[in-house]
Amino acid sequence: MDIKLFDSELRIMNVLWREGDTTAKHIAEVLKEEVGWNVNTTYTLIKRCIKKGAVRRSEPKFMCHALVLKEEVQDAETSELINRVYDGSADKLFAALLGGRKLSQEQISHLKKIAEEME
Repeated sequence: MDIKLFDSELRIMNVLWREGDTTAKHIAEVLKEEVGWNVNTTYTLIKRCIKKGAVRRSEPKFMCHALVLKEEVQDAETSELINRVYDGSADKLFAALLGGRKLSQEQISHLKKIAEEME
Protein backbone atom coordinates (compact mmCIF):
# COMPACT_ATOMS: atom_id res chain seq x y z
CA MET A 1 0.00 0.00 0.00
CA ASP A 2 1.45 3.35 -1.06
CA ILE A 3 -0.86 5.60 0.96
CA LYS A 4 0.66 7.00 4.16
CA LEU A 5 -2.03 8.04 6.63
CA PHE A 6 -1.26 10.12 9.69
CA ASP A 7 -2.93 9.54 13.07
CA SER A 8 -5.54 12.24 12.49
CA GLU A 9 -6.43 10.77 9.09
CA LEU A 10 -6.67 7.31 10.62
CA ARG A 11 -9.40 8.67 12.91
CA ILE A 12 -11.44 9.50 9.81
CA MET A 13 -10.77 6.05 8.38
CA ASN A 14 -11.67 4.32 11.64
CA VAL A 15 -15.14 5.87 11.55
CA LEU A 16 -15.60 4.67 7.96
CA TRP A 17 -14.27 1.19 8.71
CA ARG A 18 -16.47 0.89 11.79
CA GLU A 19 -19.67 2.37 10.34
CA GLY A 20 -19.35 1.88 6.58
CA ASP A 21 -20.24 4.51 3.99
CA THR A 22 -21.51 7.64 5.69
CA THR A 23 -21.74 11.39 5.23
CA ALA A 24 -18.97 13.81 6.12
CA LYS A 25 -21.46 15.44 8.48
CA HIS A 26 -21.88 12.18 10.40
CA ILE A 27 -18.11 11.66 10.57
CA ALA A 28 -17.80 15.19 11.98
CA GLU A 29 -20.47 14.45 14.61
CA VAL A 30 -18.77 11.22 15.67
CA LEU A 31 -15.33 12.83 15.94
CA LYS A 32 -16.69 15.85 17.81
CA GLU A 33 -18.03 13.39 20.38
CA GLU A 34 -14.94 11.14 20.44
CA VAL A 35 -12.10 13.68 20.27
CA GLY A 36 -13.69 17.15 20.38
CA TRP A 37 -12.86 18.16 16.82
CA ASN A 38 -14.82 20.96 15.17
CA VAL A 39 -16.49 20.48 11.79
CA ASN A 40 -13.81 22.38 9.85
CA THR A 41 -11.02 20.18 11.22
CA THR A 42 -12.88 17.01 10.27
CA TYR A 43 -13.73 18.25 6.77
CA THR A 44 -10.11 19.28 6.17
CA LEU A 45 -8.93 15.80 7.16
CA ILE A 46 -11.58 14.11 5.01
CA LYS A 47 -10.37 16.18 2.05
CA ARG A 48 -6.78 15.09 2.75
CA CYS A 49 -7.92 11.45 2.76
CA ILE A 50 -9.69 12.04 -0.56
CA LYS A 51 -6.57 13.66 -2.06
CA LYS A 52 -4.45 10.68 -0.92
CA GLY A 53 -6.88 8.22 -2.51
CA ALA A 54 -8.03 6.66 0.77
CA VAL A 55 -11.60 8.00 0.55
CA ARG A 56 -14.01 8.58 -2.32
CA ARG A 57 -16.59 11.35 -2.12
CA SER A 58 -19.95 11.09 -3.82
CA GLU A 59 -23.18 13.03 -3.81
CA PRO A 60 -25.69 13.58 -2.40
CA LYS A 61 -24.71 14.92 0.98
CA PHE A 62 -20.89 14.49 0.73
CA MET A 63 -21.08 10.70 1.12
CA CYS A 64 -17.72 9.13 2.03
CA HIS A 65 -16.53 5.65 1.09
CA ALA A 66 -13.26 4.04 2.26
CA LEU A 67 -11.08 2.97 -0.67
CA VAL A 68 -8.50 1.13 1.45
CA LEU A 69 -9.12 -1.79 3.76
CA LYS A 70 -8.27 -1.57 7.43
CA GLU A 71 -6.15 -4.71 7.11
CA GLU A 72 -4.08 -3.11 4.32
CA VAL A 73 -3.32 -0.12 6.50
CA GLN A 74 -2.55 -2.32 9.51
CA ASP A 75 -0.15 -4.45 7.44
CA ALA A 76 1.61 -1.39 6.03
CA GLU A 77 1.91 0.27 9.45
CA THR A 78 3.19 -2.95 11.03
CA SER A 79 5.79 -3.39 8.29
CA GLU A 80 6.92 0.20 8.72
CA LEU A 81 7.18 -0.25 12.51
CA ILE A 82 9.19 -3.46 12.12
CA ASN A 83 11.55 -1.84 9.63
CA ARG A 84 11.94 1.48 11.44
CA VAL A 85 12.17 0.35 15.07
CA TYR A 86 13.13 -3.34 15.00
CA ASP A 87 15.67 -3.42 12.13
CA GLY A 88 13.27 -5.43 9.96
CA SER A 89 13.05 -8.20 12.57
CA ALA A 90 9.49 -9.37 13.26
CA ASP A 91 10.73 -11.67 16.02
CA LYS A 92 12.22 -8.68 17.89
CA LEU A 93 8.83 -6.94 17.69
CA PHE A 94 7.11 -10.10 18.89
CA ALA A 95 9.50 -10.43 21.84
CA ALA A 96 8.98 -6.76 22.73
CA LEU A 97 5.19 -7.14 22.60
CA LEU A 98 5.28 -10.09 24.96
CA GLY A 99 7.94 -8.53 27.17
CA GLY A 100 7.77 -11.00 30.05
CA ARG A 101 3.96 -11.12 30.15
CA LYS A 102 2.35 -14.31 31.34
CA LEU A 103 0.23 -15.92 28.62
CA SER A 104 -2.52 -18.45 29.13
CA GLN A 105 -2.20 -21.88 27.55
CA GLU A 106 -4.99 -20.87 25.14
CA GLN A 107 -3.07 -17.76 24.05
CA ILE A 108 0.12 -19.78 23.56
CA SER A 109 -1.77 -22.35 21.47
CA HIS A 110 -3.28 -19.57 19.35
CA LEU A 111 0.15 -18.00 18.72
CA LYS A 112 1.59 -21.41 17.79
CA LYS A 113 -1.24 -21.92 15.31
CA ILE A 114 -0.58 -18.53 13.71
CA ALA A 115 3.15 -19.34 13.43
CA GLU A 116 2.41 -22.74 11.87
CA GLU A 117 0.10 -21.16 9.29
CA MET A 118 2.92 -18.85 8.25
CA GLU A 119 5.35 -21.69 7.50
